Amino acid sequence: MALTRTRIKVCGITRPEDAVAAADAGVDAIGLVFHRDSPRAVSPAQAALIARAVGPLVTVVALFVDAAEAAVQEVLAAAPVGLLQFHGAESAAACGRYHRPYLKALRMAPGLAVEAVAEGYDRASGILLDSFRPGVPGGTGEAFDWDRVPVALRSRLVLAGGLTPANVGDAIARVGPAAVDVSGGVEAAPGLKDATRIAAFVAAVRAADSKRQSGSKP
Repeated sequence: MALTRTRIKVCGITRPEDAVAAADAGVDAIGLVFHRDSPRAVSPAQAALIARAVGPLVTVVALFVDAAEAAVQEVLAAAPVGLLQFHGAESAAACGRYHRPYLKALRMAPGLAVEAVAEGYDRASGILLDSFRPGVPGGTGEAFDWDRVPVALRSRLVLAGGLTPANVGDAIARVGPAAVDVSGGVEAAPGLKDATRIAAFVAAVRAADSKRQSGSKP
């Protein structure tokens, strides 16, 4: 049975006030990046402050890129993380060793057999599809060809890559993902979210959901 409400994650939160703005706008989850090469990277201590600010019932997602086990455990000890996100070349065994729900991100490289690779992560809570750029693990701000999303994957799909308030409605109408993930599309600058853009993104998602439920064309 398909979900009737698209879940929303705002990733790359670096400040408590941005977490509050996201929660006030009605998002389901916020993402904290623990990859030092990212302009949106935070420390475990910063993560604890942000997680405290966001309050209850908003899921805190911790994003890692081929991180050492000790680095992941340090974050888990510091902040109330509800979901892990692995954005590198992690195996299913590596993702599952923490006994926490997790998302596995796949970058949509040319020729990637998306459905076959996703099947290898059958215990993941969801599969996140992101744009591919060589040498860049994510956060490109670019959309990929949504027609490449396998229909069979959509019930557990988190759609990412270049989403904005202007195009997320079209993405939902065309793909029908379980959730959408935005970062740069709601920023004033890398790592600095804009509360007005977050609210506009959430409004666009809700409008798209209403159209889907009524059977209207986008």
